[in-house]
Amino acid sequence: MTVPAELPLDRVAAPRVKVGLVAGGLGAYWPQFPDLLPQLRRSAERVSERMRELGADVVDVGFISDAQEGAVAAERLRAAGCDLIVGFLTTYMTATMLVPVAQRSGAPVLLINLQPTESMDHASFDTGQWLAYCGACPLPEMANAFERCGVPFRSVSGYLEDERAWTRIGRWVRAAGVRAALRHGRHGLMGHLYPGMLDVSTDLTLVSANFGGHVEVLEFDDLRVRVEKVTDAEVRARKDHAAEIFELADSVKDDDLTWAARVSAGLDRLVEDFELDSLAYYHRGLDGETHERLGAGMILGASLLTARGIPAAGEYELRTSLAMLIADRLGAGGSFTELQALDFHRGHVEMGHDGPAHLAISARRPLLRGLGVYHGKRGYGVSVEFDVKHGPVTAFGIIQRRDGRYALVASEGEVVDGPLLQIGNTTSRVDFGCDPGEWTDAWSATGISHHWALGTGHRIADLRALADLMGIDLVEVRP
Repeated sequence: MTVPAELPLDRVAAPRVKVGLVAGGLGAYWPQFPDLLPQLRRSAERVSERMRELGADVVDVGFISDAQEGAVAAERLRAAGCDLIVGFLTTYMTATMLVPVAQRSGAPVLLINLQPTESMDHASFDTGQWLAYCGACPLPEMANAFERCGVPFRSVSGYLEDERAWTRIGRWVRAAGVRAALRHGRHGLMGHLYPGMLDVSTDLTLVSANFGGHVEVLEFDDLRVRVEKVTDAEVRARKDHAAEIFELADSVKDDDLTWAARVSAGLDRLVEDFELDSLAYYHRGLDGETHERLGAGMILGASLLTARGIPAAGEYELRTSLAMLIADRLGAGGSFTELQALDFHRGHVEMGHDGPAHLAISARRPLLRGLGVYHGKRGYGVSVEFDVKHGPVTAFGIIQRRDGRYALVASEGEVVDGPLLQIGNTTSRVDFGCDPGEWTDAWSATGISHHWALGTGHRIADLRALADLMGIDLVEVRP
């Protein structure tokens, strides 16, 4: 994720993905070819090392040679509570050695077949040396057995230092980390539904049914009591922090910035007290009462939280705050976004949103602009304005289908230069490589709600891996 160097943003340390590793081969070979097992063990040690280089905490249960050892490894990995199990096929091994691991672990399983080098030296190799290159041999057997046992199958084949293979393995490891973040996440939902938004309405039980995790239902009074306890010294510190990060437009009034800083400090306490990993919120309010002022003062604090890795979305958009969390954990940032306009002259889709934004993916120092009115919402105050970093991006959201199942939807494009509105909104011009009207129709036809996350980089390959691990569909919108 690209963070402008001048922005002093502190990231929340996300838990490391826990990868269980088991390597194996057929024990009948060891007395026949004494040099084979030591070579395979060295390969297994290298795989364990590279897994750690991917940022994983590795639970390495060692090398198995028969079904009994496979069963012992299965129990150890089950007890470890791994996010992903990696089975390393170093040479031929029977399906009975790995099926128990796949069945008992409770985690997705990835099989890897990484031979020692790109190719054998056919003129000099004997049988023992060939067997070190025979990890592909059991792969179809494993696929057949997994299919018949009802275990989803996925694999990566290559050689030990094959960067193409390790790119694909890294994709599975990242996806497992995102899956774990969803399964163990605590997601705040504060306030009430934006009136009339049928697309935004989310059955909270379906979040746990599709993703796991917990939705903590909050009231704006939970925020109010914490904001009331914020000291003047904390407000000054938060204003100083905002001045470091943002350019302040002349329209920013000190009273509005002071209030936003106070709400931001209280919001940090709320997130800490409820141990939240994400937050969606909305409150309509009336006649300037306290809850209306709290809702209007959220943008600064919500943007700072989002930049730290705790995504916050307005308009009660729970599924989009979850999409933003996924994008963030994939390293894409992920800013709260909707359609704003279509530029048929330039061939661009203009998208963005008022309210909170992911400051870490701003193309330049973000601007705080003072607004006397928030369009479509009550209240006034400071709002964030910026353009997402130019280059490859992915529009990504979560759809809820009629039967209650969730699906992911994504489309890759490029943020490009062009004129932007200066109205206190995040706005980016995205070129999807086709007529913007055709793209908009195809995107809308997926069943996406009118909000989603816009993240940096082309991320469909990562999202495809995540969808596979979670057993849900990924809908791709292409030119």
